[in-house]
Amino acid sequence: MSSYHLLAILAIGLASNLDNAGVGIAYGVRKIRIPWYSNLAVAFISFLGTLLSGAFGSLLALWIHPWIGHAVGSVVIIAVGIWVLLQSSKEAQIQEIPPPSAGHFSRLLRNPEEADKDSSKSISLSEAMILGTALAMNALAGGFNAGVTELNIWLTSLSVGIFSYLLFALSAWFGEKYAAEKLGSRATIISGVLLIVIGLGQMW
Repeated sequence: MSSYHLLAILAIGLASNLDNAGVGIAYGVRKIRIPWYSNLAVAFISFLGTLLSGAFGSLLALWIHPWIGHAVGSVVIIAVGIWVLLQSSKEAQIQEIPPPSAGHFSRLLRNPEEADKDSSKSISLSEAMILGTALAMNALAGGFNAGVTELNIWLTSLSVGIFSYLLFALSAWFGEKYAAEKLGSRATIISGVLLIVIGLGQMW
């Protein structure tokens, strides 16, 4: 494996999970605990979503020319990066909780404390499943990109899962210790920019 491929795998793992940092900080600030098994469930959902979307991308790559696969993968991941930036821009403009029609997953990412439905100040396993599905949206694009550009989808999925677990745990600790609320929105912006950079890099 080339150093470029390894760097791309690590970059996808990081970019797919920067939202986890924002959510983790929000939980830390609000003193909401994330047990290790709940964090593991969130990471596994991201791993599985990446693997499945990567398998679909690999299947698609069998039927198209390699350069078309790279172009499709780049366009998809750039489009997701732009979408993430647009969502971040909307979050900066909207202060109140959006209505249910705005989408349950989007609302969860804007107001992650809503995942704690029983107000127990701890994310249970069932609550982690819902939260993990919301956080895995970026991972789907990363997995698809890995599949059509012929990156190793198992390593990419592992990268996504490991970064998910580490960023969630570390950011929750950081939020509780230092109450850095503003980093949440910045993490979303960084995630979008990094996805666009990955897509542009794969075009060359």
